[in-house]
Amino acid sequence: MSANTKWVLDPAHSEIMFKVKHMMITNVKGEFRNFTAEMNSDGNNFLADSIKVNINAASIFTNVEDRDAHLKSADFFDVEKFAELSFTGTSLNKIDDDNFKLKGNLTMKGVTKEVTLDVEFGGINKDPWGNEKAGFSVSGKLNRKEWGLNWNAALETGGVLVSEEVKINAEVQFVKQV
Repeated sequence: MSANTKWVLDPAHSEIMFKVKHMMITNVKGEFRNFTAEMNSDGNNFLADSIKVNINAASIFTNVEDRDAHLKSADFFDVEKFAELSFTGTSLNKIDDDNFKLKGNLTMKGVTKEVTLDVEFGGINKDPWGNEKAGFSVSGKLNRKEWGLNWNAALETGGVLVSEEVKINAEVQFVKQV
């Protein structure tokens, strides 16, 4: 049996982004700029129960200062009270050679719910300095109201200002630890 190998996030080559429908006609995108992640592998198999991600809630960035301040307020993430979002993997099911379904527990604003994310394995390669890296594309959807992010406003023409559905996309690289 192979020993477990630890992999840590390469923040310079990783991003966590989201999109939310605004006024029911366009998407507004944003990102979290400060996060960490680590996982373990046993040989070439990544171990779901070792996948852990921590996101600094105050690092949210949408390129609009007033919107970022509103997202940090108690209407949304309440960063003064809940400084961190976290994800812990519980299972990783192989669909084919490059695609997986990752289940895990996502905690936001003090609420923990199970989510399922699509994961595409980009492969493993060595950078010019000899570091072994693994790349992944992660995507999924969630309903923000399930975590208590309930703020909204009705539109005069019907509908709402901000959709409940949030699309998540992440591009992440991990560095093998020796």
